[in-house]
Amino acid sequence: MRFFPCLCFFLLPVFFVHAQRVSQVQDALGEYRNGSYEEAARICKVEIDANPNNLESYVVLCWSLVNLGRYEESRTFALAGRNISRYDPRIVEILGEVYYFQGRNDEALQYFQEYINLSPQGGRINTVYYFIGEIFIRQGRYRRADIALSTAVYYMPRNALWWARLAYARENAGEYQQAASAYEQALTLNNNLPDARKGLERVRAQMANR
Repeated sequence: MRFFPCLCFFLLPVFFVHAQRVSQVQDALGEYRNGSYEEAARICKVEIDANPNNLESYVVLCWSLVNLGRYEESRTFALAGRNISRYDPRIVEILGEVYYFQGRNDEALQYFQEYINLSPQGGRINTVYYFIGEIFIRQGRYRRADIALSTAVYYMPRNALWWARLAYARENAGEYQQAASAYEQALTLNNNLPDARKGLERVRAQMANR
């Protein structure tokens, strides 16, 4: 019994250091969720300096940097996080987004496909399919874009912008009736989408001229 006070004396500093680190990660995530991306990034960098193997700090840091448009910096930290956990789906998805925003389409597709394989029901699966659809639109592969964007709206059926982009892919694939249906759905969800309204007018004109 006499040894317990001494043991507690030595363990207390360890406990408080651990609690401080957990608190920093939680604070960083809270700042990120509140849209305070600069502050979230700052907290995460402090945590990484203290513990370079803390994967959670890399994840929140990279999310913050992507939202700040600092894609190359996010890529650097994401690759460092990938060295810690090779198959963490969050890091894989972050790299897909970074390459997407950098216009590096083939690399983005590689990481998005890896994310789908690692986490087919993951929390970012809808966004991943949306980005894949946008890449296929960039590449002029409209039928593939149709498949990817159809999957995206399956997971998030009330996203008016995604319906409009699906309609655009179908329009460019020459599927005018299906495009009209998707444009109409977009406008049902949000009547203030000028691209959807103009797109619906275009495809209706195409159908009328047939």
